[in-house]
Amino acid sequence: MSSWSSGWRHPEFRRGAREMAGIALGIAAWGLITGVTMVKSGLGVPLSLLMSLLVYAGSAQLAVLPLLTGGAPIWVAWATAICVNLRFVIFSAQWRPYFAGFPRGQRARMSYFTADLNYVVFMHRFPKPEPSPEQVPYFWGGAVINWFSWQIPSVAGILLGDAIPTRWGMGFAGTVALIGLMCSLLVDRPSFVAAAVAGCAAVAAYALPLKLNIVVAIASAVAIGMVIDHTSARPPTPTQDKT
Repeated sequence: MSSWSSGWRHPEFRRGAREMAGIALGIAAWGLITGVTMVKSGLGVPLSLLMSLLVYAGSAQLAVLPLLTGGAPIWVAWATAICVNLRFVIFSAQWRPYFAGFPRGQRARMSYFTADLNYVVFMHRFPKPEPSPEQVPYFWGGAVINWFSWQIPSVAGILLGDAIPTRWGMGFAGTVALIGLMCSLLVDRPSFVAAAVAGCAAVAAYALPLKLNIVVAIASAVAIGMVIDHTSARPPTPTQDKT
């Protein structure tokens, strides 16, 4: 976007915001339970607010909380967060054809706002790895909704943590949102195969530490998807005319 004022008026910005708003409730529930969990783990309100705003990675936050409150070495917490977030390396690699030509500062800002759901929604909107002017406004439309849908409930959970029991299990709403979005993306044979491979890989690698099975599942799905695309794009072998 050349400027924020021109970007938010772009039709693709509004489309990205509208499509992300459809799953914002699940994101909000996930953010709320993460905020509550941070406070109830003993992290404290100031540190919880700082962690929510700077880290902005729910899975990593929940993974390192027991380590921080249990007195584990800081390098262990860092290593855990890095391992949990390794999937974003795969995301960024898949986004390279779209955004590689942008300045490093702009790509850094976009990387902060990248999350699981706005990545999936973006890839559904632009499945072909070809840059186009509509992609950046669409990205920011979804990213803004995703950020506010996460941060506002997360901050509310931090400030009202003592009044919200964790047994409500609101975090499951985020999982339901992910499952619902995934089902909407299963539209052809390659997507079904990739989803099945990812599920099998996640279960097979469940015993790995630091939730590395998530990384294995994503890498497996991307790999099988590339293989299927390469195979389907290969021209048929010409047959000789024997007449």
